[in-house]
Amino acid sequence: MNDLIDNLPLDNLPLAGQLWVYKVFAIVFASLILAYVGKLILDRLEARATISPNVWDDALVIALRRPLWVLIWSMGLLWAARITALEMDEDFADVLESVQSVLLIGLLAWFLLRLASRVEERLVDSRYLQKPMDQTTVSAIGKLLRISVVITCGLVILQTLGYSIGGVLAFGGIGGIAVGFAAKDLLANFFGGLMVYLDRPFSVGEWVRSPDKEIEGTVEHIGWRLTRIRTFDKRPIYVPNAIFTNVVLQNPSRMTHRRIFEHIGIRYDDIQHMEPIVKAVREMLKEHPDIAQDVTQMVYFDRCAASSVDFFIYCFTSPVWAEFHRVKEDVLLKILAIVSEHGAQVAFPTSTLHVPDGLTLRSGEVEPPSANQAGNPPQVGS
Repeated sequence: MNDLIDNLPLDNLPLAGQLWVYKVFAIVFASLILAYVGKLILDRLEARATISPNVWDDALVIALRRPLWVLIWSMGLLWAARITALEMDEDFADVLESVQSVLLIGLLAWFLLRLASRVEERLVDSRYLQKPMDQTTVSAIGKLLRISVVITCGLVILQTLGYSIGGVLAFGGIGGIAVGFAAKDLLANFFGGLMVYLDRPFSVGEWVRSPDKEIEGTVEHIGWRLTRIRTFDKRPIYVPNAIFTNVVLQNPSRMTHRRIFEHIGIRYDDIQHMEPIVKAVREMLKEHPDIAQDVTQMVYFDRCAASSVDFFIYCFTSPVWAEFHRVKEDVLLKILAIVSEHGAQVAFPTSTLHVPDGLTLRSGEVEPPSANQAGNPPQVGS
């Protein structure tokens, strides 16, 4: 570029003695042309990549767009600034050369971070993959990649600026011990989050609860330090990840079925109807379209309670919470109808008072009626 500008016939132009001015102008103009051409090329590539279901092509083009635009303009302006600095201050030109190196490293890191984010979005999108990957796994890998890019970028920049990476790593090892003692809770949360990502006891969008802690709700976000859970009354709970390594955690979202387990009691006077009622309930459950037939299913006379004779039903249905209650309601209504069809009644708590034989009531003396009281005096007898 410099040789091309030097060979141009610029002697007859104004400011012929200051050719660096024209060089700066030419570089800025060339940057403008390159930025425009680059935009046209990326627009066409993105239009073709969007049609393709491939995960990488459109992610690559979209991730490259802004860093490439900044690269063209920043390199052009730095080049022009170096030409200007050589005419005024050579020391400043050396500084600009270091800035250029740091900027190139930073733009490469920016491109890699954007590419990781775009690929992460597409790996969990059914439009790009027939079987999208697990959100928790993709998020964990994406965060590790971004951390690795940032750390590597920082170390390379330090090396470029003349700092010894070996000394920095040695200092980091000594400082890491001190930081580890000072921030042990933070590290515990970090490794707790790592265990969540590796073991995957729950994912974003799943319903979790802990019988050991007052934690129940839907997982909204899994971070390296905190996990955000939205309770059913829409309150957010921020749980440190270290807690998940010390408590028992239930995940109802991964249930294969939900269980219906209920006792129904009829009167002792209807005990002769118990056997046909139980048989009818068994047949009803076998023919019910929403009751799972491939798991345990039981209906048996169970116990003689204080005021009823009871049988129980034990079966399974859909794991979906709302659907489970709909099926349970239908099953209970059908059972009550069967009890009624067999001429029996559902029992309710009653008490019977037995009076010993020979118990009599003594007659009491009754005062004579007053003068203004009409009718016969009451008679009290045994």
